[in-house]
Amino acid sequence: MTTFDDQDTEIGFFEEPETVESPRRSGRRIPRRGGGGRGPVRPPSGTVAVARLAGFVGLAIIVVVGIAAAIGGGKSTHDEYASYMASVQPLAQSSAQVGSAFANELGASKLTLAGFEAKLRQWSQQQQDDYDKAQQLRPPGQLQSAHQQLLATFQLRAIGLAGLANVLEVSKGKDSATVATQLAGEAQLFSSSDIVWSELFRQPSILTLKTRGVTGVTVPASQFVTNPDVISSRSFALVYQRLQPASTNSGGGPVTGLHGSALASTVATGGGSTTTLSTSTLSTIPVSQSLEFQVTFSDSGNFPQVNIPVSLKIVIGGQTIYSKTQTVASIQPKQQQVVSFSNLNLPNSVFGNTATISVGVGKVPGETNLDNNSATYQAIFSLASGQ
Repeated sequence: MTTFDDQDTEIGFFEEPETVESPRRSGRRIPRRGGGGRGPVRPPSGTVAVARLAGFVGLAIIVVVGIAAAIGGGKSTHDEYASYMASVQPLAQSSAQVGSAFANELGASKLTLAGFEAKLRQWSQQQQDDYDKAQQLRPPGQLQSAHQQLLATFQLRAIGLAGLANVLEVSKGKDSATVATQLAGEAQLFSSSDIVWSELFRQPSILTLKTRGVTGVTVPASQFVTNPDVISSRSFALVYQRLQPASTNSGGGPVTGLHGSALASTVATGGGSTTTLSTSTLSTIPVSQSLEFQVTFSDSGNFPQVNIPVSLKIVIGGQTIYSKTQTVASIQPKQQQVVSFSNLNLPNSVFGNTATISVGVGKVPGETNLDNNSATYQAIFSLASGQ
């Protein structure tokens, strides 16, 4: 009797899973009424509870995920992208403005080595500040990769500007060609940054917006270099020459190579008429309120030139009635420059008398041939029709 009870109890316990909420009072199974034999056995009550709980949890997860997807999806399709691009816009503009300031400084009339180097370092820090601010942004998931390219753009510009300053800092005693090559090499990072922004940030971002059906959101542009010639070796040779004494090269020796300027033409224009002056024939120049002389000259040498004076003088009867000199800040080899002389305020004595008009282009350092630097013209001023 004891043995039977022990076996029955042992069998009863092992048939139940470990999750049984409470043991049966008896190991015997009670047959169902009205049946002959054993009826179907119900699943253990613990299994039912776990299964029901799992079902409820799964259903809850589905509902929560669905709601989150609906809310999150709505934000991602417009608000999130719009907010991100609105934060990018001022950074893109700030960085591009540094590029404009850099180009303007290269053509400034009062450019000094110390001043230029200081500005380069200041601009580099500004790019670094833009980078730090961009790091704080949280781009939408689909723009994570593009955002890394945005950061790379600011890095390239900061490194390039600092590199230019470093080259100038140690340039003393080096020839201009070497320094110009080094400067151009550093400045190529600016062109690379423009490519990274345009091709790896802006275009992929535009495509993502289009793919996700987002409208009304603008991906900002940010271009540092608008004129590639500004960061060429030839341009930097001109800049470096302006930072050095005009009569010598950086090594302290005499200027070598072909240097020079050549007067190309002198034209009187105004009141709808244009007269090209000739050194061999008498010219008639109609006088109007808009009359001006346009003097064209070229850099006939193989090197950039700076601070070139161009003068025009009008003499009648031995009396100078107009004289002015203008300075051209810079000119590249084989290029032409036009200098305009306006607001002439000619007296009435010019009419009916032969005038001598003298035009000259100043000598540049190292120039030996001055035959084509100046010209003298004979002309008569007449009242323009309708005046």
